[in-house]
Amino acid sequence: MQFIVVTGLSGAGKSQAMHALEDMGFFCVDNLPSDLVGKFVELLDAQQRVDRVAVAIDVRGGAFFERAAAALTELEEHGVGYRILFLEAREEILLRRYKETRRRHPLATEGRVLEAIRLERQQLEEVRGRAHFTLDTSDLTPAQLRAELGRLFATDSSDNQLLVQIVSFGFKYGLPLDADLVFDVRFLPNPNYVPELRQKTGSDPEVRSYVLRWPVARELLAHLGSLIDFLLPQYAAEGKTQIVVAIGCTGGQHRSVVIAEDLARRLENPARRIGVQHRDRTRVGGGGA
Repeated sequence: MQFIVVTGLSGAGKSQAMHALEDMGFFCVDNLPSDLVGKFVELLDAQQRVDRVAVAIDVRGGAFFERAAAALTELEEHGVGYRILFLEAREEILLRRYKETRRRHPLATEGRVLEAIRLERQQLEEVRGRAHFTLDTSDLTPAQLRAELGRLFATDSSDNQLLVQIVSFGFKYGLPLDADLVFDVRFLPNPNYVPELRQKTGSDPEVRSYVLRWPVARELLAHLGSLIDFLLPQYAAEGKTQIVVAIGCTGGQHRSVVIAEDLARRLENPARRIGVQHRDRTRVGGGGA
């Protein structure tokens, strides 16, 4: 049985994730009290008709959520090979989402959303530490979130492969929250200072040619490829199933995009899945000095 536990911060996209998983053929149960997880698995075993399941547990379960860790232990005792998907987002993004939807945060007893977000983050620390996959949805559209889930859970065989997510970003917009490794490429010559390249991105051939014409860029890629090729088996041996490699330049429009895409090509291997996300590529004025 493929069993996915979806959890994370309120407002980070758990409902959208559950809808996407349902469309992928999962039997989905939202807001399942932790106390009922074991009974739910027993029922599934008795029916023997469902082999792909996703359940969402979070602070909406009230006191039940305090037993989340115990519920996960129950899954292990039933021999269920579950995977935990933890969704999170930056504070300012969560605040904006609550203001836009005008929904009440489940922990905001007096309407103080920011304090509720911080309290919830503290309460979820233990479960986050046990997560097999962590997604920062701050800059993901619903379509991008669906694509990420498809890459993670579309086939059972994908569970045996290490997922390497390479994210380009701009330091001016902050670090990716879920990054395991961060590399700064701001020392490379900046295409932003070339007038005919300023409005283009690192996905355009002209920008890629400009960045890679410099020997230091090619040498960087060689060193990064060797280093990450060495590190990935070490992470896999420790039980990691997902590694996020963040490549940052000033604005995330030019240099980091080129390096991320070429690094992904260098890391291609049947034993792993490579994904590339350009967080800030299309931001206005992304290539700043």
